[in-house]
Amino acid sequence: MKTYFVDSFTNEKFKGNPAAVCLPESALDTETMQSIATEIGFSETAFIRQLNGNTYSIRFFSPKTEIPLCGHATLASSKIVFKTTSFDTIKFINYNNVELLIEKEGDKIKMQFPVYETEETTVPQKMLDALGISEITAKRYSPNNQIILIEIESARELADLKPDFTALLNSHSGISGVLVTAVSDHENFDFEYRYFWPWAGTDEDPVTGGVQTFLTKYWAVKLNKTKLNAYQSSARTGTMRTELLQDKVCILGEAVIILEGDFIL
Repeated sequence: MKTYFVDSFTNEKFKGNPAAVCLPESALDTETMQSIATEIGFSETAFIRQLNGNTYSIRFFSPKTEIPLCGHATLASSKIVFKTTSFDTIKFINYNNVELLIEKEGDKIKMQFPVYETEETTVPQKMLDALGISEITAKRYSPNNQIILIEIESARELADLKPDFTALLNSHSGISGVLVTAVSDHENFDFEYRYFWPWAGTDEDPVTGGVQTFLTKYWAVKLNKTKLNAYQSSARTGTMRTELLQDKVCILGEAVIILEGDFIL
């Protein structure tokens, strides 16, 4: 099975978020795909198969479970399709029939994702303690993603967070992850964020595109602008541009291929 490793949301090797992209010649069962994702160990492994023309099925697996949507693995998959075909546009269809429209834009790749609403929520004190957060500015919940959003005042505090992941995992149940965000203190960025998801994947996702399904709208409303520059202040760091278009969010990013080989099934 042809397999690629791709660093997403970066133009530098060993930065951004690594994803595996697998191109099985025939359909694989869910158990096999999960075993492959667990073996590779990246926060996400994508499996893509050509349906017809520039339309592909896509499925995403963390080392623990299948994920409905993933931004960086979609970007990685797009990078591979554009590299190996003459297409300028792609349509990915995930397992619950959400269509993801992709196109080239210069050296970058533009992805169109759905927009999801957030609602008021409560955050357990145990979660705040595990994250190392003393004060919060706002808290929301994305039911579609099962992710808690916590806004704090300082981007420096965000970058310095050192969560206790065992305590974090035990602080809540029934969620996929918790996203912490703040207004950026960098001149070229609007907001910053980090994403922790020991419930469904790895401790921390280095650069997360899928959360823009709700995070872009959150900041677009708060900052009264539809075009935003985002910075993920994880150890590997990563950047992307986003744009809110009514019920869609466009995510613009770059990716670097670092490995090409065959997975022996």
